[in-house]
Amino acid sequence: MPLSARLVAPTGVARDPRHRTVALLSAVLVVVVLLAGCVAPKNQAAGEVPGSPTVEVTGELARFYGQQLEWVTCAQGECATAQVPLDYADPAGPEIGIALARKKATGGEPIGSLLLNRGGPGASGVDFVSQVAGMVSSDITRQFDLVGFDPRGVQRSSPVECVDGPGLDEIIAYDPDYSTDAGIQDVIDMYGELGAACEQNTGAALGHVDTVSAARDLDVLRAALGDDTLTYLGFSYGTSLGATYASLFPATVGRLVLDGALPPNLTSAEASEGQAVGFENALRAYITDCQAGARCPLDGSVDDGLAQITELFERAEANPLPTGTDRALTRSLAFYGIALPLYAQSYWPLLSQALTAAIDQNDGSLLLQLADQYSDRQPDGTFSTNSTVAFYAINCLDSRAPADFDAMRAEAAQIQEAAPTVGYFFGYGGTVCAQWPVPEVGGLDSYAAEGAAPILVVGTTNDPATPYRWAEQLADLLSSAVLLTYEGEGHTAYGSSNDCIADTVDAYLLTGAVPAEGTRC
Repeated sequence: MPLSARLVAPTGVARDPRHRTVALLSAVLVVVVLLAGCVAPKNQAAGEVPGSPTVEVTGELARFYGQQLEWVTCAQGECATAQVPLDYADPAGPEIGIALARKKATGGEPIGSLLLNRGGPGASGVDFVSQVAGMVSSDITRQFDLVGFDPRGVQRSSPVECVDGPGLDEIIAYDPDYSTDAGIQDVIDMYGELGAACEQNTGAALGHVDTVSAARDLDVLRAALGDDTLTYLGFSYGTSLGATYASLFPATVGRLVLDGALPPNLTSAEASEGQAVGFENALRAYITDCQAGARCPLDGSVDDGLAQITELFERAEANPLPTGTDRALTRSLAFYGIALPLYAQSYWPLLSQALTAAIDQNDGSLLLQLADQYSDRQPDGTFSTNSTVAFYAINCLDSRAPADFDAMRAEAAQIQEAAPTVGYFFGYGGTVCAQWPVPEVGGLDSYAAEGAAPILVVGTTNDPATPYRWAEQLADLLSSAVLLTYEGEGHTAYGSSNDCIADTVDAYLLTGAVPAEGTRC
C-alpha cells in the first residue's frame, strides 16, 4: 500500500512501538515490548525552569488560558480535560476537549510539568504517561509532574473516526498496482473513500486536526497547568510538534527535548526518500548482525540477505502467505512485520524468528502478529487506538504531496534507486491525500524560533524512521538548538540507549545545562 509522504507507513513510524507495552501472543513469540495544583503556578524549587514574560492573552482566548482543570483519579494517575477552540481563527465558536493524564511528582514540590508526546502523528500521550514513568530517571519523576495528552483528533480528544475494523484491515493489507494509470487511480479512489468516511463520522473536527492547531493547544495546556514556560519531551513526530510550538511561542519555550527529529519543513520527497534509506540501512545492520549469529534465516552476504527479503516481498504479493487465520500475509503486511522490529536492536531476534517461519516454512503468522502490533490491531479484529486514521487526517492537513502520475513515478523511481529493498513502500505518497475531503492547512513560514531558550535535539546515527541527518537539519533550523548524538541503532534514544544520553538529557531538563556542541554518546 502507498506510504504517506510525511512519514513512513500509513500507520506512522513515529508511533514508536517501543513506547507502549506489547504482548505478542504466540507459543513461539512472546515478548513485552517497551519500549500540581489545578491552575496555581508551580512553586519553583532548586533547578527551577526560568520563567519569561508570558504574552498577555486577551479577548475570547483568555478564558481558555485561564481555565481551571478538574482532575479526577484514573488508571494513569489523574485525568482531566482542557477546552480549546475548534478553530483558533474563531475562538468564540465551537470548542473541543483535549484529554490529559498526570503522574504527580513524587518529591512533593515539582519544578513544573513535563508535557509528553510520543509521536505519530496519532499516538496517545494519555496512554504514554504510565510508560514514560519507567523510561525516565527517578530524579525526573521526583521533580516533574509527568503530563501526557492526546492531541486533537487522537483517541480521546475529538478523535478522527472513519471505518470499522474490517474496513481498516482491507486498507492496511492492500497491495497496490502502480504499473498502470488505472492502478494508481484505484489507490487514490480507495483513500478518497476513506476520507469521505472520515468526514461523515468525524464531522467538522476533521478540518482542524493540523499540527499548528495542536501546537496552539499545547500553549493553552501550559497555561492551564500553571507553568510560565513549556517543558516538553517529544519523540519522532513529537519533535515536529515541539518545533512548531517553539516557532509560534518562542517567549514561553522552557526546556524542550526533541528526540528522533522530523523537521517540519521537509518536502514530501525528502521525507519519503529519507525514511526509505533509513529503513534500508537499518535492515542492512540487522542482516549483518543476524548473519554473524548461529541461526540466521538469511544466508550468504548482506546483499544476498537483502535479495532474500525482496524475494519474500514478491512472493507475498503473488501468493500471500498463510497465517493460520482467515487473513493472509500480503506484501504490505510483510513490510510492516519487518519494519516494527527495526525500531530497536533488542527486537532483532523477533525478526529472525518471524523471517525463519516465513522463508523456511511459508508461515506468515509471526510477521502478521508484528504487523498487527504496528497498527494497534487486536486479536478480535478491533483496533485499540485510532492512530492509523488520525495519522492520515493530520498529515493530509499539514502537507500534501503532488498527485501527478508522472511526478509520482519519477519520485518512486528515485526512491527505489536509493533504497532497492524497501523503496517500493515509500513511493506514490501523493495518492493518500489526493481526494481528502477537507482543504490543506499547511505549516508555518518560518521555524527559526528566534528568541527561544536553548532547545535540545537528539539524533541516533542509524535511526530507521527519522534519519540522523534530519536531527542535523532540525538543529540548524531552530536558532537556539543544540544537537546531542547517540551512536547506535533504533528509533529515538532517550530512555532506550545508554547512560550518557540519559544523564545529558536529565541534566538539561533538571538544570538547563546544555551539552557542548558536538557531544556524542
